[in-house]
Amino acid sequence: MLPDSVANQIAAGEVIQRPASVVKELIENAIDAGADDITLVIKDSGRTLIQIIDNGKGMNAIDARVCFERHATSKIKSADELFSLETKGFRGEALASIAAIAQVELKTRTPEDDFGTKIQIEASKVKNEEPCQTPEGSAFSVKNLFYNVPARRNFLKSDSVEMKHIIDEFQRVAIPHHNVGFKLYHNGNELFNLKPAIPRQRVVAIFGSKFDERLVPVEEGTDIVQISGFVGKPEFAKRTRGEQYFFVNQRFIKSGYLNHAVTKAFEDLMPEGNFPFYTLFLEVDSQTIDVNIHPTKTEIKFQDERAIYAILRSSIRQALGKFNVAPSLDFEQEMSMPVSIPDVNKPLVPPTIRVNPDYNPFHSNPEKIHSRGGGNLASKFGSDQAKSQADWKSLYQITDEIEDLPVQKETKNSAEDKWSDALVFQLHRKYIATQIRSGLLLVNQRRAHERILYEKFLEDLKNQSGSTQQSLFPETVTLNPTDHALVIGMMEELRSLGFDLDDFGDNCLVVRGVPVEAQDFSAHQLLESFIENVKMSSDQSGLPGDEKIVRSMAKGAAIQAGKQLNETEMRNLIDELFGCSEPNYSPDGKRVFHTWTLEDIEQKI
Repeated sequence: MLPDSVANQIAAGEVIQRPASVVKELIENAIDAGADDITLVIKDSGRTLIQIIDNGKGMNAIDARVCFERHATSKIKSADELFSLETKGFRGEALASIAAIAQVELKTRTPEDDFGTKIQIEASKVKNEEPCQTPEGSAFSVKNLFYNVPARRNFLKSDSVEMKHIIDEFQRVAIPHHNVGFKLYHNGNELFNLKPAIPRQRVVAIFGSKFDERLVPVEEGTDIVQISGFVGKPEFAKRTRGEQYFFVNQRFIKSGYLNHAVTKAFEDLMPEGNFPFYTLFLEVDSQTIDVNIHPTKTEIKFQDERAIYAILRSSIRQALGKFNVAPSLDFEQEMSMPVSIPDVNKPLVPPTIRVNPDYNPFHSNPEKIHSRGGGNLASKFGSDQAKSQADWKSLYQITDEIEDLPVQKETKNSAEDKWSDALVFQLHRKYIATQIRSGLLLVNQRRAHERILYEKFLEDLKNQSGSTQQSLFPETVTLNPTDHALVIGMMEELRSLGFDLDDFGDNCLVVRGVPVEAQDFSAHQLLESFIENVKMSSDQSGLPGDEKIVRSMAKGAAIQAGKQLNETEMRNLIDELFGCSEPNYSPDGKRVFHTWTLEDIEQKI
């Protein structure tokens, strides 16, 4: 038989994976206790302190002691109740698991008691238990998480990453419980102060005021499921899945199947590879779902999943249809047909129509036509036609000139051939094409620029030597708390790359300068793109933090497909590409250029 302390540590490995897991369990307990005001205090991204203060029902002295025992719960009494759950927790494992791997202090009092109870536990052992003065409700303080399991502590990520996970868990509880007030403090700074509000106001308060104009309400009621919430307008879809939330009976869940229903509803409405924002609330009979299939309770089983899929897809499609199709009418005046009131003192003059009877659109020399009334139009058409023919002739001249171009005299390899005298041109504003001795070189301009910037930023980060383009006026960039926490954790790296920025408080940054290589972008554009790329790379295991930052920065600052380049820019881009240590591939492993030999071309033509 394993000792209880060892068994609790094993159980903790399933339930408590990081500081955010503690936050989730304790906030959900506060909700189950009926609290309508919850405060979360974090220090050092949860490594030093996680404190939850609520005004719920509290516990008496006996319950306060028993709640730290394994499988002790006040939320169910029989197995039958597992299929009609109305609470967030029910296993009775969370507090026992937390107490096994941290130093925990609990102060709690019920409305009926004059005094509360204070309990201190370390590694599952009660160190102190005594009466105390404390407000009604409970206050949990979890200090030095994983202090007795150093291997687990070493697996924690950077402070910025751990704080991002904490904010995610905080939001997952705060969004559906919009009638509860929430506060979040990190290292003494207030990140959230959410007042009780209606669902739309809660979403806007969490994600920022800019989301108010992006939300499309979804509402559908059936005997199987009640659906409400919001989806984002298609034009605001992002390349990351971050802001996507499903709630079933106010419990956050993950469901690839239901996510597919949302994606199908947005089909053909947004670019491929983008993901829409959504916060969707599903209310179903608690007896038709099973939430007891995973320790963290983020996955559930539906009794009639296919029907919910179909209803969800059609309700979102209908909401988007209303948003896209419903016209905006001004019943006071139709501006496209303004009607002026005639002056009664002026005589009415019938309109006249002037034509040129000598005009012939097929005339070989329209400029010699003598016009009467409409001659100017004929002359303009004729000159435009002549100009168009001249443009086509110049296009054919390019083809003739290519054959006579001088080719390089030295060759290192087929891609690094000298080409200073060769013709270079842009193809569909996406590729750069030029002649080389062996045939044809075609370069993807965006991937080439990514490779150039990647190696430049990697060197800048290593040597802290990034060059800054100072702005004439500082720019204030407001981010949502999650993104703000992410940037704050990478502040020193961003400065090494050439950013001149400081934290302004209240989720704002003051940017006085950006890297020289990205001076064509605004600070807001650059930071938003950087954050998106960091989120996209967060799932790439094995990449060190600096590598993710540099890749994300290179992607955000690279020229986009569709940008018109002049000849000098194209030549410089290719010169810099072949000055890189690895010109063949972009940072994410995609081919940058391709060459065709004359033999390859002759086989095709």
